[in-house]
Amino acid sequence: MIHRVAPDEVYGELFEAVQTGRIFDDSKTFVDAVPKRTPDTINQFYSENMHKTGFDLRAFVEAHFDLPDVHSDEFASTADRPVRQHIEMLWDVLTRASDSEQPISSRISLPNSYVVPGGRFREIYYWDSYFTMLGLAAAGRFDAIEDMVENFAFLIDEIGFIPNGNRTYFCTRSQPPFFVLMVELLAEVRRDRTIIHRYLPQLRREHEFWMRGANDLVKEGSSIARVVKIGDGFLNRYWDDSNKPRAESFVEDRDYASMSERDGGEFYRDIRAACESGWDFSSRWLDDSASLESICTTSILPVDLNTILWRLEKVLGDTYTEIGDVQTGASYEERAAMRKQLVTSLFFDESEGFFTDLNMSTRKPTNVLSLAAAYPLFFGIASPSQASLTVARIHEEFLAPGGWQTTLKSSGQQWDLPNGWAPLQWIVFVGLRNYGFTEEADLGARRWMENNLGVYQQTGKLLEKYDVQQIGVLATGGEYIVQDGFGWTNAILLKLLNHFGED
Repeated sequence: MIHRVAPDEVYGELFEAVQTGRIFDDSKTFVDAVPKRTPDTINQFYSENMHKTGFDLRAFVEAHFDLPDVHSDEFASTADRPVRQHIEMLWDVLTRASDSEQPISSRISLPNSYVVPGGRFREIYYWDSYFTMLGLAAAGRFDAIEDMVENFAFLIDEIGFIPNGNRTYFCTRSQPPFFVLMVELLAEVRRDRTIIHRYLPQLRREHEFWMRGANDLVKEGSSIARVVKIGDGFLNRYWDDSNKPRAESFVEDRDYASMSERDGGEFYRDIRAACESGWDFSSRWLDDSASLESICTTSILPVDLNTILWRLEKVLGDTYTEIGDVQTGASYEERAAMRKQLVTSLFFDESEGFFTDLNMSTRKPTNVLSLAAAYPLFFGIASPSQASLTVARIHEEFLAPGGWQTTLKSSGQQWDLPNGWAPLQWIVFVGLRNYGFTEEADLGARRWMENNLGVYQQTGKLLEKYDVQQIGVLATGGEYIVQDGFGWTNAILLKLLNHFGED
């Protein structure tokens, strides 16, 4: 089992001095650095020298740590290459070999090769990887998909769940539980459904992680960690097992907590829970869309998370029944049926004609409409009338010149208007087509492709996110500059190019 601690716990006083001293432009730099000596030795040297005249903190860090590269590999971007060739070349650029063990690094070593998103994201990210795998499938790189599924199964076995990424400082939270879709994708490309049987123990353990503590909940509306008791069933929320500032954004979190005038632990938990959602950050999680200090993620029941967990429960039920464990299969089928009923009844706002998140205490819709509404369509659990109403609003209000915008609010956060993101474009595209809205789906997808290609022709790059209101204008918002690379963008563009049969 992996029990290594995060850099903020290892380096203590030195860690706080480096992060609060802002000696690096990106707070993630130090936590990704690899020490050249044991942490105890470094901490002792720091204690002995920190108060000496002329002590230079940055020079000390550079002497005792190997700092990560700004970009993991040198890769000359050029728009002269056809975009398909660019994507094909990037698979190798973004692929990392299996890790050699580094017990004093924050990186958790993985047994197989894997694909990183790119830029400052030097490790795997959980939900990113599913969408990246779609591109690997489109490129015929089935072995790479299997390697990544094996890595995630390894993390479940070693840690008990899949963390946000393979870093020790991510081991208090997960991300949207797409492992079940990864396993189904691998079974599809290998044309072997027994692959799902092979990963059944890890699928079950993933479900147990998300439902941890559920058996202790009796009172209606009671909650523990990620689980909330609702009627005869349960719903889930995003959470983080820590209520401290994030190691990779330490000073930023402390600054916002100070401005919020809220209990620090409560604020930090909500910030961290938003990171578990993958939507970090969005007005979805804000009580006041103009204020990150008002973040209240743990008070919200998200429609996307609960729909993904329905799929996990459904696959567990089907698979246990297939292998002859009918009793266990029936228990998961019952859970899935209950969750489907809750999602389609509670999360669909009749007055809006739209799927929404819910306020956990009031069970009423939040005031933010977002593309998370497409998840019940993507997974096929929306009724035809719910789908029709939802599609109408997506088409009329979310479709922009360069694709579908994430929300209808302009908050300055990166998961809000005017930005669009590749994973949500795919969720919407598939969701609309599932219910026969082919024309609307194709229109949005083509606009997204044209946006990607327009920026590529200008810059020679495929980016993490895009401004969908102004084609060719780089997206803004977030805690860091726009990253290029970029795993899920490459993947979804390739999937769409293949779908439409175009270059």
